[in-house]
Amino acid sequence: MQTEARVGMMVEGGGQRGFGAVHGCTASAAKTAAGELAVNGAAARKYSAQRHSQLQQQQQQPQVGALSHLVAGGLAGVVSKTCTAPLGRLTILFQVQGMHSNAAILKKASIFQEASRIVREEGFRAFWKGNLVTIVHRLPYSSISFYAYDRYKILLHLLPGLEGGNQFGNTDVFVRLLGGGLAGMTAASITYPLDLVRTRLAAQTNHAYYQGIWHAHKAICRDEGFRGLYKGLGATLLGVGPNIAISFSVYETLRSNWQMRRPEDSNVLVSLACGSVSGIASSTVTFPLDLVRRRMQLEGAAGRARIYKSGIFGTFKHIICSEGFRGLYRGILPEYYKVVPGIGIAFMTYETLKSFLSGSVGSS
Repeated sequence: MQTEARVGMMVEGGGQRGFGAVHGCTASAAKTAAGELAVNGAAARKYSAQRHSQLQQQQQQPQVGALSHLVAGGLAGVVSKTCTAPLGRLTILFQVQGMHSNAAILKKASIFQEASRIVREEGFRAFWKGNLVTIVHRLPYSSISFYAYDRYKILLHLLPGLEGGNQFGNTDVFVRLLGGGLAGMTAASITYPLDLVRTRLAAQTNHAYYQGIWHAHKAICRDEGFRGLYKGLGATLLGVGPNIAISFSVYETLRSNWQMRRPEDSNVLVSLACGSVSGIASSTVTFPLDLVRRRMQLEGAAGRARIYKSGIFGTFKHIICSEGFRGLYRGILPEYYKVVPGIGIAFMTYETLKSFLSGSVGSS
């Protein structure tokens, strides 16, 4: 009996201890679940606060009409391109050197040497060669880019699943990327002939085959047919889509995060800094496509024989085989020097003009 009592007590005590252990595990699991809920709730509250702050920022941003929007975007592009035109021309000259030059000679080229050659042989004003057509091209291109980007974002937010941001804002990033890509492709398709003419004019050195915008346009149509105005359009669309997508999405993401954390900072400084970083990111990713685009644009220029006869991928292969992988990044250094101030100036000018135009509209 004593033995049975001890056994019974051991069993009963073990059951109690087991029940206590189970109860403790349940309580621990409940605490863990409560902790997770608290973390998720905190994350949700944090995201909700961020979304509220973003909405307030969007409401506080200047509201301008379509025409003013287009003007702000166009002038932003013109100011940016004019300020960085010398570096832009150096980039183009480096990009196209491998077409008709010995690759061994190209290794000795430097930015300073090429800049000195331009001043010595063509004069200081030659740094802005082709800048008039750049302005003619950039006015509609930048106008369409900035305006179309905002329109595409509105349209994309109307689609099922994209009408609101998710917990971590991935939807916003996706909309910015897709909207930027569509805006870039739209602007590039509409203004492409002007971009091609600008490249032809900027690539000329001592012997000027094209005498100006209209002469170049007529000469290209005469020598190469109307389709000659669209040489390299495929490479352009492949490059400009991700270029504008990365540029706009990086800019907006950095700017919104910066303003949430440091709302007292100057909008001009924020736009300049975020624009510069976005320019570096977009140029690094898409520079090889930009180089291929330049090479294809100059195919058959001034009556020269064609070099690349197998499309975009054939051009890539030809450059890698003849100049190495580094050949795809020929001219990236002056491109960095250009894009850091260039994209920053573009976004800064755009935001400043939007604020000015909204004030003018509001006062009237």
